[in-house]
This record gives sequence, structure tokens and C-alpha cells, in this order.
Amino acid sequence: MNTVPFTRPTIIAAVAFLNEKLNQAEFNHLILRIGLENEISSNTAISVAKKADLLGRIVVQRPADQVDTLEGSLSLAEAVVREAVRLTKPESVQESEAAFVRGLARDGYVISFADDERPHLRAALPSELGLPEIDDEVHQLLKHFAFQEPLGHLGQGIEAHARGDWAAANAQFRTFLESLFDDIARYCEGSDKTDALNSEGRRQLLAKIGFLAEDRNEWTQDGKNYINGLFKMLHTDGSHPGLSDEDHSTFRLHVVLVTARTFLRRLYFQK
Repeated sequence: MNTVPFTRPTIIAAVAFLNEKLNQAEFNHLILRIGLENEISSNTAISVAKKADLLGRIVVQRPADQVDTLEGSLSLAEAVVREAVRLTKPESVQESEAAFVRGLARDGYVISFADDERPHLRAALPSELGLPEIDDEVHQLLKHFAFQEPLGHLGQGIEAHARGDWAAANAQFRTFLESLFDDIARYCEGSDKTDALNSEGRRQLLAKIGFLAEDRNEWTQDGKNYINGLFKMLHTDGSHPGLSDEDHSTFRLHVVLVTARTFLRRLYFQK
């Protein structure tokens, strides 16, 4: 499982932001600071864009490599992310910076600015939650069970969130969770017992066979339970007209990922 505090989309967004902000000399100094001078040339005949592309490929392939920095020993991914954080500005309108900041929010981090307007990276959520690890585990388990439809919806939701399309992201997060329970029902009971049911019926079937626990209020016959409450919340500002702000869309993503991991883990260990 991933032990780096940032997900791949956030790392890529950080590199894209660095590409836009740095000139040749600045980019070469960055490469020196993170110890990649033997892998990325300082030759000014090579464009910053090409150097950034190479940097991005190295970091996503070896995110956990340790780098000595002025802030101590960091993973290569964190070192690059922190280099990008140092270039952010309050209330910036630059799209590459906005995409990077949204990526940090998905991973549970925010940028705060001191009185001297110097940016500081801080966790917005408890580090114990481990959002990048949860994201990584959910993706691995979806692939393990070959749940392709939920995997596609989750990917589209994250992409929509990355570009700031909150309504589209919200709709995909809800559809992801709905299709996840559909696939879990098919996996547990087979298509012959589930194809004639709608999504609500498939969740009722999961409760009937004990996959959804009534004693934990995951599912109850009166509808006042965690799963139904979650779907009601996810239905607002989704595929119908209406907008949601960034914080609430990010909150939905966090809740959906934590919920999905819980039930995917349950399915995995019940095999």
C-alpha cells in the first residue's frame, strides 16, 4: 500500500504548477535541492517543460525515495509537493495553482499563509485518517474484484473535482457508491438473483444476507440508517441542477472513500 502522504494526481498537479512558475535557472536549482541532478540535465537547451515531464515520471515511479532537505528527510513526493507549496499565493487565479490546491484538499491538506504571506502546508484532517492510503487501497481492491464500473465512476469523479466541476464530481461520487453496492451484491449472490432488482433492492439483499449489519445501523428496515442517510446526502447538488462549493464536494469524496474501503475490505476478508 501507498505510504506517501500525497496521491498521484496531486503529485502530477504539483509538477505542472512548477513547470508554469519556474524558469530554467530556478528549475535547475530545484533539481539540485531534491538530489536528481544526475537524472535530469541542467542543460538549458532542454526546455523546462521536458525537464518537468521527466521529473513527474521519476516522482510517480519512485514517490517514497528519501530526500535530504532543509526540512529534514522527506519522501521525494513530499519534497516536490513542498517545493510547489512555496510558490503559491493567497487568492491566486492561476488554474495550475488552483488544480494543485484542489489536489491537496483531496489528500486532506490545506495551505495557510502567515502574516508575512509565506505559505505553509498543514493537515486539514487527522493524519491517522490516511486519505492517500485509503484512496490507493480502494483503487487496488476495485481492481482486485474487477469492479470496472465503480472504478470508472470514481475516476471520473476525481477528475471532475480536479477541474473544479463540483456538480459533476458530486454526481459521480454518488453513482460510484451506488454501482459499488450493485457489484458487491452481484459478487455475493450472483446475477441471477440481482439483475431483476434495482439498486435499493440490491442493498436490501445485502442486508438480508448479513453483509450490511443492522445491529450497527448500517441498514435498518425503517430507512433511518447510515447507508440511506449517506445516499440522501449525496443526492443533493448532484446530477440535477445546482452547485456545491469546494469544501462540501471534497467532504463527499472523503466520506465516499472511507465508506467504500470499509465495505471492500469486508468483502475481501469474507472471501
